[in-house]
Amino acid sequence: MSRSVFIVDDEPLARARLGRLLQDIDGFALVGEADNGAEALRRMPEAQPDIVLMDIRMPVMDGLEAASRLAGLEAPPAIIFCTAFDEYALSAFDASAAAYLLKPVRREQLAKALQRALCLTQAQIGALQGHSESSSTQKAHLSARSQRGVELIPLAEIRCLLADQKYVTVVHSGGEVLIDRSLKELEREHGELLVRTHRNALVAVAHIEALERSSGGQYRVRLSGAEHRPLVSRRHLGRLRDLIEQL
Repeated sequence: MSRSVFIVDDEPLARARLGRLLQDIDGFALVGEADNGAEALRRMPEAQPDIVLMDIRMPVMDGLEAASRLAGLEAPPAIIFCTAFDEYALSAFDASAAAYLLKPVRREQLAKALQRALCLTQAQIGALQGHSESSSTQKAHLSARSQRGVELIPLAEIRCLLADQKYVTVVHSGGEVLIDRSLKELEREHGELLVRTHRNALVAVAHIEALERSSGGQYRVRLSGAEHRPLVSRRHLGRLRDLIEQL
């Protein structure tokens, strides 16, 4: 069954290009177009798309406002922003965007973003909007800038985070990507999901399989679905052993 996609962009050529890209991606079908956010909102009840490809700078109503209003629907579509400007990324994620692609959008970028959008559950949308309280206000994703644009990586897909100088490498089920954040900050925000194994490493608790000891006496942690074996320092060894016994 094909998933329905709606395109919102004030440039006819941009809409046409996205439409052609969609034709080359299996499992998705174009169900409508609009040239601004207000028109898109008017057509939503009839089109009922699963995913909306949305420009940001548009007349009448811009993409951020339209996305905010769409998020208030009982069954909101997932939003993928397609724009020529990168300065709106944080605002886009506050509006619950599933992905943020920079123009010119390429087919492989769009295909991956569409698949990611399908994984954005209603619960994750709520978390992204910060509607829950206490620890559930944590975002369900990390944002990262890559050659595909700015994208969201679900926390559930992350295996480990490895620090190297000023950047952190996020190792996840779909590969690796760099983010410009500190391990200390990430540990503070997601301490229930991530555990420190070394001053340069955090690992996802849900994906810990076992501790492994090398012939040289060093300990490393084995993670499901990942080739990386993050190092475990003596300082964190005891806590990690206790945690593994509880899993």
